[in-house]
Amino acid sequence: MKNMKYPPASLSWIVWGLGAAFYLNGFYQRVAPAVMTDYLMADFRIGAAALGNLSAFYFYSYVFMQVPTGVIADRWGPRKLLTAGACVASLGAFLFAAAPNVLVANIGRLLIGGSVGVAWVAVLKLTTGWFPPHRFALTSGLALMCGLLGAVSAGVPLRILVNHFGWRPVMLFSAVGALMIAIALWLIVRDDPSERGYASFAPSDQAESDGPGPVFSGLLKVFHYKNTWLLTLAPGGIVGPVLAFSGLWGVPFLTTHYGLSPVKSAALTSTLLVAWGVGGPLLGGLSDRIGSRKPLYLGGCIISCIGWALILYIQALPVWLLTTLIIIVGFASGAMIISFVFAKESVPSPLAGTVSGVCNMGVMSGPMLLQPAMGLILDKHWNGVLENGIRIYDLGAYRAAFALMMGWSICSIVLIAFTRETRCRQMDAG
Repeated sequence: MKNMKYPPASLSWIVWGLGAAFYLNGFYQRVAPAVMTDYLMADFRIGAAALGNLSAFYFYSYVFMQVPTGVIADRWGPRKLLTAGACVASLGAFLFAAAPNVLVANIGRLLIGGSVGVAWVAVLKLTTGWFPPHRFALTSGLALMCGLLGAVSAGVPLRILVNHFGWRPVMLFSAVGALMIAIALWLIVRDDPSERGYASFAPSDQAESDGPGPVFSGLLKVFHYKNTWLLTLAPGGIVGPVLAFSGLWGVPFLTTHYGLSPVKSAALTSTLLVAWGVGGPLLGGLSDRIGSRKPLYLGGCIISCIGWALILYIQALPVWLLTTLIIIVGFASGAMIISFVFAKESVPSPLAGTVSGVCNMGVMSGPMLLQPAMGLILDKHWNGVLENGIRIYDLGAYRAAFALMMGWSICSIVLIAFTRETRCRQMDAG
């Protein structure tokens, strides 16, 4: 065992990359409704509240899956989770594409969300074994970037494809893509380098923790640590606004109140996601380099909160300034990636998978709650205007809905301020 070599970097990146590809597919599915709001509202004959609920069905099951996913990943390994998840995601995408009514569409979104909900935690688990510890924040940021590439592909490219082929055939094609990813995952990915004859980077105490025991004992343990609570609640106020805006309400807001075409509006929301994707690995890597978590995380949250206030509540910004602010907000929001390594270091290493799932549950609670809640507020403030059978909401309605985003963002600043710094050091198991 002492003479075993660590896996070659190429193999590590291939294994990690297949997990990241599934995460990319999941992020694509997550924000796809944003550029199809008019098609979905017209096809299913629904308003903002029902549309927000349709989009949020993804997050309902996604959030529900985070705790069991973290616990199971610690004990069963990521390979089975990722493969099964990709198969169910393919089924869900097919149901969504073929849905005769909004009820079946909701079921499809529910299946997609629950299945891709395993991707993030499983990728983090793969990272622990296949990469050295000092690469954790960087690879986490790169994984987020892969996801956001999926989101960008669900922006302008998806809108163009939907305009040409219709939303149902395009969604059907994505179902086939998820199935192909499932096959590749099963054939190539292994839980740990030791299964390929290489040494593992995973701490020995973590490897030994995967034995029998009460399934949810780890869940009870992680909540004994204050940072778990704070780092679970805080990221929802960063991710929630990003995905509520880019994932659903940004395109109709920009189309209606800035007179931009759906394609140009989708380009702006994609710009937000691109900046988010760039900010994640850069800020995560910088956090590793300076040996501190809290200052960058807190600073990013403050900057994004101020940026959202300017974007949402200053009327008729020049497009160049609007674009600049969107880039700044997206980049600063990338600081949320620090939450995962911050949480991992705040508990003993055998609980790494469990705390990652708990933390990701908090991350996704933002869009899960904000998307339908904002839809309800929009419908409440709707003045009865219709255009081609689609409800049109005025600026006052959007500002009332966006107040929810601002409130949670401010709460996140307070929560992060109370976290305990780890200095980039893992808590001892003892």
